[in-house]
Amino acid sequence: MPAPASYSGLSGREKAAILLIALGKEQSAKIFKHLKDDEIEQLTLDITNVRRVDADTKNLVIADFFDQCVAQNYISEGGLDYAREVLEQAMGSEKALSILTRLTSTLQVRPFDFARNSDPNQVANFLQNEHPQTIALVMAYLEPQMASSILSRLPPEKQIEVVERISLMDRTSPEYVREIERVLDKKLSSMGAEDFTAIGGIESIVEILNASDRATERNVLETLETRNSDLVDEIRRKMFVFEDIVKLDKRAMQRVLKDVEQSEITIALKNASPEVTKLIFDNMSTRLRDMIKEDMEYMGPVRVRDVEEAQQKIVNVIRKLQDTGEIIVSRGAEDEVIG
Repeated sequence: MPAPASYSGLSGREKAAILLIALGKEQSAKIFKHLKDDEIEQLTLDITNVRRVDADTKNLVIADFFDQCVAQNYISEGGLDYAREVLEQAMGSEKALSILTRLTSTLQVRPFDFARNSDPNQVANFLQNEHPQTIALVMAYLEPQMASSILSRLPPEKQIEVVERISLMDRTSPEYVREIERVLDKKLSSMGAEDFTAIGGIESIVEILNASDRATERNVLETLETRNSDLVDEIRRKMFVFEDIVKLDKRAMQRVLKDVEQSEITIALKNASPEVTKLIFDNMSTRLRDMIKEDMEYMGPVRVRDVEEAQQKIVNVIRKLQDTGEIIVSRGAEDEVIG
């Protein structure tokens, strides 16, 4: 029986909200523990917008969710081709195709599983003699932490070539990806989705470098500076943003504030998050904090561009102090600090 038009018109988030309502508070709370803060906020908003759901729609949402879970399990067990064969036998070609199409777009089933599930040392050794474009393509599909581990294990000159190629990537044809995948891993034969896939770019390399150790980051940026200074400037601007200030400890924050003008702090805090504002206020004198709060109160409207410029000036101070070693910006669990 085909789904009613009202069901077909539901967005993925609306279906997720209905599913959580159907599961009940206790189960929904367990699911929330595995979501990001922004995902929880959006789902909470969607749930509050759900007024009334008929039994048929609720049952369709649950059945749809179950089908996708089953399909995902098959993909995890034996890959996309295996899942397709099992689902076609169980529920027919049309329904199997529908489920897998939604999975490949919403759950981002991607190629190069052999790399994601392997040790970074083994993958790096495997890719050592490949063309930089091939290495860049594989790394662009990996999680930043995994890609950064592979990047740090490549020869310095190849690091630069790979970084440049990832930065310049835009859209890659599925035929090309499938051909590279067939060469690198005989188990996989298709990409699953037939549309062109956006991959790589500046944001991708920023995430990889942010997850890399400082030595790798410094080598990449300093060497790349002599070849493409504009690209390096763009990467540096995106590697640490104003809201990342929450990564600073008290000592680092106090050191940063010494090099920042009071007027810049006042403007920069105009649209700062409560967490950033609290960290900054907690690390300055009571007198200065009161003065800034008073200035903010009587300042009136401020142009967004002025706020962003003030915030960028503070970010530049942080980056400068980080480069000279006067402060340390936390880069995750792998950071090691010797007192």
